[in-house]
Amino acid sequence: MPIFRYKGKNRIGNIISGERNAKSPQELIAALEKEQIQVLNVERKAMAFQIPYLTGKRKKKVSLRDLSVFNRQLAVMFNAGLPVTQGLSILANQQKNRYFAEALLEIRKDVEAGSNLSNALRMYPNIFNDLYTSMIQAGEASGNLDTILLRLSQYIESMNRLIGKVKSAMAYPISVLIIAVVITSVIMVKVVPIFEDLFRNLGASLPMPTQIIIDVSHFVQQNVFIMIGAGIAGFIALKRYNKTPKGRRVIDRLKLRLPVFGGLLMKAGVARMTRTLETLLNSGVEIIEAMTITAKTAGNAIIEDAVLKSRLSVQEGKPLGESWEDQKLFPYMVTQMVSVGEQTGALSTMLSKIADFYDEEVNHAVEALVALMEPLLILVLGGLVGSIIIAMYMPMFDIIGKVG
Repeated sequence: MPIFRYKGKNRIGNIISGERNAKSPQELIAALEKEQIQVLNVERKAMAFQIPYLTGKRKKKVSLRDLSVFNRQLAVMFNAGLPVTQGLSILANQQKNRYFAEALLEIRKDVEAGSNLSNALRMYPNIFNDLYTSMIQAGEASGNLDTILLRLSQYIESMNRLIGKVKSAMAYPISVLIIAVVITSVIMVKVVPIFEDLFRNLGASLPMPTQIIIDVSHFVQQNVFIMIGAGIAGFIALKRYNKTPKGRRVIDRLKLRLPVFGGLLMKAGVARMTRTLETLLNSGVEIIEAMTITAKTAGNAIIEDAVLKSRLSVQEGKPLGESWEDQKLFPYMVTQMVSVGEQTGALSTMLSKIADFYDEEVNHAVEALVALMEPLLILVLGGLVGSIIIAMYMPMFDIIGKVG
């Protein structure tokens, strides 16, 4: 999405400027006017040509941990009676992340110029997403900004823990797989040719397993660069395909259908979805808007689609529990607990209980998965390397027989 520079007047007449992502100048102008900013000028920012890792510029990214720490510190400062602008200035000077520090200083300038904190934060959507800015806006409207900031910190910390658990579950098998590929490649390229020369010089007959290993070794040696290139090209193509709406849905659907891992990802998705919705509702965000934001932050296109479809049903007057049940995606326990929460007037409390339950489920699933995968992967890796070694030593029996 292109980036546009803009200049305008806020509602008290001060000149403000900034940059924002938008599909077109008209879309940006409409968004700014909703924020009571009179647009004076809009121009598209020129894209500079950069070669990754050679230009010296780092990726503009802020970690969840940095955001959580910033939140908690700002809440404490705000609760102590410090003005938001002063708090932003202090925290900007403490930031090790250069991009985050610069963003905070620009946000402080916008707030000093008369902009609401939520509107100023919206200038940096890659740091502060819709969930964040909507909650800040609700906190400003209700006068409970310090409470909202603390609630945001708790939410971000819980999301960080959840993402960390899922990553740890996925990292172990991937790392073992990479090690297996590297070891096997080294054996095929360096070790097998030595045995092949030995067998040829001694005139040993080659059993079928040994011949297969030698044929595979020849193929790898002759096509090693093609295989590496194909692997890199395939990885890049997959990433690009995943960035398309259709590709993302295909890949996310496959993720949910994976044996063992699919169940883990669904549990993590439910925990994330219910935690997000509960946090927004408790912050005073209206349910339709809360569901829209929850869909955007779901982390899985299939879950996102289900939430958006159920939002339409809720708009038509259908209870949330029934609308989720209609999607045939979420576990039965989730839809029933949501229905009970709606009937008793304790929806946000019930969503919190669901999120806590599935957080624990993810934790237990990760522990069980790691415990299961460790011996299984060691067995696979040992079996692979052991099979190659046994196949290469089989001709030795023929040589020993001839010598005897």
